[in-house]
Amino acid sequence: MFYDSNPMGTLAIYPVRTERRKGRGVSGNVPVRFETTHCEVVDDGWSFDAELPPLRTEVSVETPRTAITRNSSPDICFERSINPYRGCEHGCVYCYARPTHAFIGLSPGLDFETRLVARPELPDLLVGELSARNYRPKVIAMGTNTDPYQPIEREFGVTRRVLRTLLEFRHPVGIVTKGTLIERDLDILGELGRAGLARVGISITTLDPDVARKMEPRAPAPTRRLRTIERLTDSGCPVRVMVSPVVPGLTDHEMEGIMAAARDAGAVAAGYVILRLPLEVAGLFRAWLEERFPQRAERVMNRVRETRGGRDYDPDWGKRMTGTGVLADMLARRFRLASSRLRLSRGLAPLRTDLFRVPARSEKQMSLF
Repeated sequence: MFYDSNPMGTLAIYPVRTERRKGRGVSGNVPVRFETTHCEVVDDGWSFDAELPPLRTEVSVETPRTAITRNSSPDICFERSINPYRGCEHGCVYCYARPTHAFIGLSPGLDFETRLVARPELPDLLVGELSARNYRPKVIAMGTNTDPYQPIEREFGVTRRVLRTLLEFRHPVGIVTKGTLIERDLDILGELGRAGLARVGISITTLDPDVARKMEPRAPAPTRRLRTIERLTDSGCPVRVMVSPVVPGLTDHEMEGIMAAARDAGAVAAGYVILRLPLEVAGLFRAWLEERFPQRAERVMNRVRETRGGRDYDPDWGKRMTGTGVLADMLARRFRLASSRLRLSRGLAPLRTDLFRVPARSEKQMSLF
């Protein structure tokens, strides 16, 4: 059992046997912070040698009340977002969205990557919201919480239906993903992109396949994501490479290499985010380091704290994405220099909102003629 000192008190991580969590990101579950009681594994002295089956992905269905989520965070570049799924099977150990699983009574640990929630009715709700008389278009972001192109999208297809709706309404959308399943939707994204209505951010954390497999166990390989950049670019949809997250002491040395490889694949812009470890993620990440990179664990956490004022994480607006201190300033300078040298600093043109229209079939009242 691992223990973590954090703002919520003492956090226990209840590990699951390695053979049961093969292909998963974290080592176990943590208590749900909103629950007054929790289950705990205890050795009662009885011998139990039976092998338990590997953890399987379970998907439940949720009917959301609204399709579009709104936020007012001052350091985020979007006001509206759509999340087709809760939880993410990619299993990225560092995922800052893990704590959101506690809001539905599930653990930010293994539950986050094995007990998922799909929202198949979301596209129908979206049609109603976009058709409202007082609706005014602004860019809708997808992939800001969990990946819209994680594996279960193959079965449920919620993301594709959302994109079809946005295309019908000529509505702007920005997507961030690691999932190569996005190539399935090149027909829609290409048309949106050529009209100035879509752009995609492809997240690449490392080019080292061994590190990637340990850190992002069910996400596509880095080289495969580079191919996705090529295909999106060829379709007419502009791509930004997201060097995210930059893990000090583990992947920070790869920043320029990732940006160069993405530029060669067709990316026209770049961005980066320093590793974020909110709430339960800090303890889960430390336990993962101790298991996967024991000789480097202390060094990595010390470097992380250098960028966070001596803490595991600083949630203050304007600091949580880029960090503070000498190391953070050095990473920012390296990013600026690489962006300029690789011609990735030009940025992307604003997405258009002037093409928005409500399709005739979505009008509540039929036309007279």
